[in-house]
Amino acid sequence: MALFSAMMGAALAPVGTKRALAAEVDAVGATAPIGFAEVIERVRPAVVGIRVKTDQRGLDVERRQSIPPGSLLDRFFKQFGVQIPGDPLPGSDVTVGSGFLVSGDGYIVTNEHVIAGGIEIEVTMDDGKVHSAKLIGGDPQTDLALIRISAPDDLPYVRFAEAEPRIGEWVLAIGNPFGLGGTVTAGIVSARGRDIGEEPYNDFIQIDAPVNKGNSGGPTFNVRGEVIGVNTAIYSSSGGSMGVAFDVPAETVRSVVRQLREKGHVTRGWVGVYLQEVTPGIADALNLKNTRGALVAQLDEGPAARQGVEAGDVITFVNDHELKNPRDFARTVAAIAPGTVINLRLLRNAQEMSLDVTVGEHSRTANARSEEQPEPGEKSALGLTLAPARSISGAGDEGVVILDVKPGRGALDGGLQVGDIIVAVSGRGISTAADLNSMVDEARARAKRTILVRIKRAGTMSFVAVPIT
Repeated sequence: MALFSAMMGAALAPVGTKRALAAEVDAVGATAPIGFAEVIERVRPAVVGIRVKTDQRGLDVERRQSIPPGSLLDRFFKQFGVQIPGDPLPGSDVTVGSGFLVSGDGYIVTNEHVIAGGIEIEVTMDDGKVHSAKLIGGDPQTDLALIRISAPDDLPYVRFAEAEPRIGEWVLAIGNPFGLGGTVTAGIVSARGRDIGEEPYNDFIQIDAPVNKGNSGGPTFNVRGEVIGVNTAIYSSSGGSMGVAFDVPAETVRSVVRQLREKGHVTRGWVGVYLQEVTPGIADALNLKNTRGALVAQLDEGPAARQGVEAGDVITFVNDHELKNPRDFARTVAAIAPGTVINLRLLRNAQEMSLDVTVGEHSRTANARSEEQPEPGEKSALGLTLAPARSISGAGDEGVVILDVKPGRGALDGGLQVGDIIVAVSGRGISTAADLNSMVDEARARAKRTILVRIKRAGTMSFVAVPIT
């Protein structure tokens, strides 16, 4: 089965100043251009190769653990010998990637994973000249970094596209695959808005232009010579190009690079909610008309909790922006400056309400995780065997622990697992198997097809819609 073959090589960024190299190409007609030579001649001088000498011992523990040991991705990367951020290439302390100039005074965008752990950064220009570079700042959440070379002003640079690319548009990727600097490949935009399981702040563009290891951090251009995205990852079963590559969109790059240039790091808005998708089953259990929005599964001691948001609320709007899903919420709030008051429109018990919340500043924290061996319990509705949480060491005092799930019953279909702690059903807390049985009977009497179960799994709260018919 094909999997993500890793973050390949380098990234790109925006900015603007003196003589930009964005191609002054006439409007593209309905037919495809005969060739791309003129565009390439204009923009390629701004694309660079990046070579980084790394001190693997200097990489922090968090980055080494960004892909859990033994996970599917971890095993895949090791099988194909692909570099993991924070993991050295076999027998080498050098990584290669790509980048591009976004200003005439030497600022270059690349991928954060290209320069991670770097003690020396070397940039090779299109004309073969080599410069030392210094790191201005990096952002692991979007895998973008900004570096700078000391060179005479008025270096060639490129601009970011203002408009989003359309699916089917021609695109050109330029980079340093396998150390082959200045390599150009062509393809089209295959899709937009791709979620590839990375941090929630990216909404990837998918392209089919061949992209390989070493292209990371390099730019993808439209036929007008504008950067539409930064090459960051590929989807592959072999470690090489299979025609599926992913770019960080220009809009995201522009925002991140602006902050990196101004202060060396990225500040993001945060309100302290853990969100999940509103599935059709959850929508049915909550009497919702559609699956848009984001379901609040858990809250930190943050702005949202202090200002009235509750677990089980479905957030539908941030100010006047209607939310599609949890990722949409994360990107929208992250772009808002801490201290700003925002309006959240939400549904609680199928009733509309509005709350004003003051945005805080995002910080990443790790959740504690524990595993306990279940003990004998009591059989209940839906094919579950349950025990009060207080009777299971380490499970806490709230809810009931699932000790067994009988195949062929609604609980298994709904996604409940052994070890889950059921803390509430349909918004009401439970402490025994009898509580669950009573609530299931009540829901059936009301002709409900599903019930909404709130669970704690590995220290994290979430909701599960469980069929009861």
